[in-house]
Amino acid sequence: MTRFSRLHATVRRAAPLALIAVVVAGCASGGSAAKSGASPAAVSSMSGMSGMSMAATPNAAGGAAASSEAAAAGDSGVTPVPTQVLGTAVWQGMKITAMAMTPVPFDIYNGTSMQLVKPPKSVSFHLMVLLNDAQTNVVIPYASVWGTIKQGSKTPFDESLWPMISRYMGPHYGNDVVLPGSGSYQLSLLISPPVSARHVEYQGVWLKAHTVTFTFRWNQPS
Repeated sequence: MTRFSRLHATVRRAAPLALIAVVVAGCASGGSAAKSGASPAAVSSMSGMSGMSMAATPNAAGGAAASSEAAAAGDSGVTPVPTQVLGTAVWQGMKITAMAMTPVPFDIYNGTSMQLVKPPKSVSFHLMVLLNDAQTNVVIPYASVWGTIKQGSKTPFDESLWPMISRYMGPHYGNDVVLPGSGSYQLSLLISPPVSARHVEYQGVWLKAHTVTFTFRWNQPS
């Protein structure tokens, strides 16, 4: 066995097993896991970055069309939500985009079986987070995302986001959000470092968890 073959085998054995949410029709909605804190967003740039062989993420217009189609196909009984960008930031060359979309049913695959998850009747929107190379727009996978939404002293949402795949939106992280009503909210996203082997262009970035914070206005659908 060559040195490269031994290294490749080692990486494969060390790769973590993760639950993947497979969207039934369009974008998605999800579960919960572990938590952490919040801090202001940091914006920086990075030069000389080359892409990976994964598809870039569609734009917001494509996401809106996918969300409407998904709501109809999913027959979830949830009022369609116009696609809304809640905030964007750049961290060491990683573009972080948070969006609100229509929630639809999705499947959780644990490696051996599927579990169907339907949005709760009180759901406000599906929170979707996209991580992309800021220069190439290539998707950055294998990270983890925790979301916290506050309104004053109240915290209506404080959960992890599922790693998800979608025909329309590609790899992303998502979860359903229930808010008490219309108003101004603060969203904090804790982005944990991608756990994977890396090509050399990414060897010095995303080595510690990082939090970005956005303020957004939510108008509850009637």
